[in-house]
Amino acid sequence: MTRMTLAKALNAGLRKALEGDEKVTLMGEDVGRLGGVFRVTEGLQKDFGDDRVLDSPLAESGIIGTAVGMAMRGYRPVCEIQFDGFVYPAYDQIVSQVAKLHFRTRGKVQMSMVIRIPYGGGIGAVEHHSESPEAQFAHTPGLKVVTCSNPADAYVMIQQAIASDDPVIFLEPKRQYHADKVEVDDTADLSAAQPLFTSKVARPGSDVTLLAYGPMVRTCLKAAEAAEAEGRSIEVIDLRSLSPLDLGPVEESVRRTGRVVVAHEAHLNLGMGAEIAARLAETCFYSLEAPVLRVAAFDTPYPPSRIEEDYLPDLDRILDAVDRTYGF
Repeated sequence: MTRMTLAKALNAGLRKALEGDEKVTLMGEDVGRLGGVFRVTEGLQKDFGDDRVLDSPLAESGIIGTAVGMAMRGYRPVCEIQFDGFVYPAYDQIVSQVAKLHFRTRGKVQMSMVIRIPYGGGIGAVEHHSESPEAQFAHTPGLKVVTCSNPADAYVMIQQAIASDDPVIFLEPKRQYHADKVEVDDTADLSAAQPLFTSKVARPGSDVTLLAYGPMVRTCLKAAEAAEAEGRSIEVIDLRSLSPLDLGPVEESVRRTGRVVVAHEAHLNLGMGAEIAARLAETCFYSLEAPVLRVAAFDTPYPPSRIEEDYLPDLDRILDAVDRTYGF
């Protein structure tokens, strides 16, 4: 067991994948000599060479387009998009080629690639550096979309994503990169680890089910601690996989609690919370004591960093939604 931050856990997971398969390559802006702007790939080019850890030109569509060609030749490219807001120049490549080539060729062409995207706010960044585009990718058939919330999951999930034969959008909550150190079992057998496209209970509870993923999991865990002091038991579920959604543990929890709150940093309108609410209305209608409530960012462009804490969902807004589930 080694204590690691989320960034270091991702670095260790990438290192393990590079060691285990010579077809794995990393590519992106400044991922080599610099080690990435968040230092996630630090030291990897030095140890594996610049033919496997490639510094790319400043061209996101070129990064993904090149990776498509590499995947067609049997490589497993891992692309880094430097910031969430920079992914849109590559959006056409992702939704038109990466997501569709396997289907279009009737399985003859395999897109075994990972696109790493630091996402979310809370770091005081400038415009285009704090987006939450997950729903756009989860809406696209042919793409798998996952997000880690802690170092232990990050270490395992990045290796599982690279080993997957499907293209995976791997979302990394940037404000958690260097937030906490936790124990990570860097000798764990991946075959015994929790499967990639599954959700899990992050904190058991009995009164309300609180759903989150990525950067909001930590906030929801704090909300559950605060609620416990007031005698209310909140079960927090880390969704982890956004496409496909694993709602088995969620439905089991909802049938016990009868109350659900979904929290995410992305905009409220047509966000992941809307899909989850619709599905739970179909599968758990007779168990629900109140409507599924959503806590999300406001439906405006991301604001200047000096007011981002007013824009992002916080502990008070989550606890307010929990209280409101008892008012119906």
